[in-house]
Amino acid sequence: MRLFTKNNKLVVGVDITTTAIKMVEITRQQGLFHLRNYGIEPLPRGAVVDKNIVDIDAVSDALARLSRGSGFSSKHIATAVSGSSVISKIIEMEADLTELERESRIRLDADQYIPYPLSEVNLDFEVIGPSATPDMCKVLLVASRTENVDQRVDAGALAGLDTKIVDVEAYAVERAFQLMVDSLPGQPQHVALIDIGHSQTTLYIAKDGEFVYSREQLFGGAQLTESIQSRYGLTFEEAMINKRTLSLPDDYYTDVLMPFLDAIVQQITRSLQFYFSSSQNSQVDYILLGGGSASIAGLASMVEQKLGTRTGIANAFSNMTINNHINTELLIMDAPSLIAACGLALRSFD
Repeated sequence: MRLFTKNNKLVVGVDITTTAIKMVEITRQQGLFHLRNYGIEPLPRGAVVDKNIVDIDAVSDALARLSRGSGFSSKHIATAVSGSSVISKIIEMEADLTELERESRIRLDADQYIPYPLSEVNLDFEVIGPSATPDMCKVLLVASRTENVDQRVDAGALAGLDTKIVDVEAYAVERAFQLMVDSLPGQPQHVALIDIGHSQTTLYIAKDGEFVYSREQLFGGAQLTESIQSRYGLTFEEAMINKRTLSLPDDYYTDVLMPFLDAIVQQITRSLQFYFSSSQNSQVDYILLGGGSASIAGLASMVEQKLGTRTGIANAFSNMTINNHINTELLIMDAPSLIAACGLALRSFD
């Protein structure tokens, strides 16, 4: 399966994360994007580890429950690979090559770019624009280990779903980000999107709406869950549920949550300092917080206060019409964790 496959069907975006499966379905009504449906289904601990599917039965069961129980209209899905399983490079090639000539040349020279045999990877490419060199063009080359692609396709098939697209997570995130950036106050030129996942936080830097930098750190919402688990003698699953429902003792805010929020701010500060040290840019104009922890009350204001940079919470659906059956208050809470799924759903409109 090619990673940049063009699509002519409505697809549901499916983001398979460490803790949950997230599905988003978007249509277009009167020229506007319309959020038709979304859903989140928890995964048992250990089903997905380091973005690799370990327990395909658990993942396919969760996919089946979510797709059948939440009223999604399409069985066609778009999902994504990410992390160390993905290799991407920008190369230069002659601009006048045909598609077949370009593919043949890339496959012939693949060992220069990809540290695996071609038989072990799914490889794709896309011309992204002209090169500074006359008569040449820039080509984005992307490859992923076939086993990582097949895991997702097979999990979907077991759930009765047809995987039409396997994308790259960072491209899906950027696609959804571009829906948000034009609405930010002050039309900021440099924006930091900080995606706080379960065990990993990713910093994306965008200039004029396009990602120019990304960096991952091993820090995320799991630290808060583990602190709750240790402090109150809960199982990991109980801690996850109580964290989401705020069913915790009175000392939770001062003794557990505040130290975690302080740690997030420190991680964001370090990530930005690392970026500034390797870039000609020395500031960002706006910070967007994404991921499951972004909706924690007080986090955005704390980041803004400590870093002196205007900060908001990511919501790729803020300019969409919303289906009447969707709980909009819950959507606002969930939206920061739905960025990748939203970007995948937007592949319906390639």
